[in-house]
Amino acid sequence: MVFPMPTWDAKQYLTFNDQRTRPCRELAERVELDRPGSIIDLGCGPGNSTAVLAQRWPDSSISGLDSSPEMIAAARKSDPARPFRVADISDWANGDGEIHDLVFSNAAIQWVNDHAAVLPRLMKHVAPGGAFAMQVPCNDDAPAHVIMREMAESPGWHSRFASGWHEWHIHEPFFYYDVLAPHAATLDVWVTEYIHIMENSEAIVQWYKGTALRAFLDVLPTAEEKQAFEAEYTQHIRQAYPVRADGRMVFPFRRLFVIAYRMNL
Repeated sequence: MVFPMPTWDAKQYLTFNDQRTRPCRELAERVELDRPGSIIDLGCGPGNSTAVLAQRWPDSSISGLDSSPEMIAAARKSDPARPFRVADISDWANGDGEIHDLVFSNAAIQWVNDHAAVLPRLMKHVAPGGAFAMQVPCNDDAPAHVIMREMAESPGWHSRFASGWHEWHIHEPFFYYDVLAPHAATLDVWVTEYIHIMENSEAIVQWYKGTALRAFLDVLPTAEEKQAFEAEYTQHIRQAYPVRADGRMVFPFRRLFVIAYRMNL
């Protein structure tokens, strides 16, 4: 069953802009392309990842694409001269004729289903000698993420989530090697676990309200139910993440990176 994509709030997403943008910077820095003529940023969000690409390759032609009108509106506001469009990554992958030296995606493809089919199609949009680069969160087994699912399946909430919710689509690194190796000259695959220092449990909740938690809150029809779900979730987060000696919390967050280079014909 396919569930609707969560709604997005650019301001909420950018609450932790530095932490969310750091993996994007590290992915861009590791791409071994000196002067890509054309770059597309798939799932560009409010334009923070596109800005990273513009800093890395200031002479490249860079455009952004996102399925959220709210995110694209924020991206256009931050960079009015750059071309941004509302479109779905899967639909774009199925299209023909648009080729880029770098097809880039930061923290977006986890919302796209059927990676085994979509990623090879994305590689067809990469010019010879170019690259496809993506970063996705891969901590769906972390306490903060598991708690969401367990709450949705609990007796108190199960009836509200009977039709399901939109989960991340994430696989192990070996999966991405097997899917992309037939279409790539070389592959670079790695996982990094970031250790974020959060002020309190509410900060962790705010982090997820910008991403995965929205998929659950959107299912609930009333503001009262959303508030009740968030309050109960916050209580569970307090139990799952111990307070350190300085009063703050350590919040590990694991991310998967892939760069696939096409052969230079």
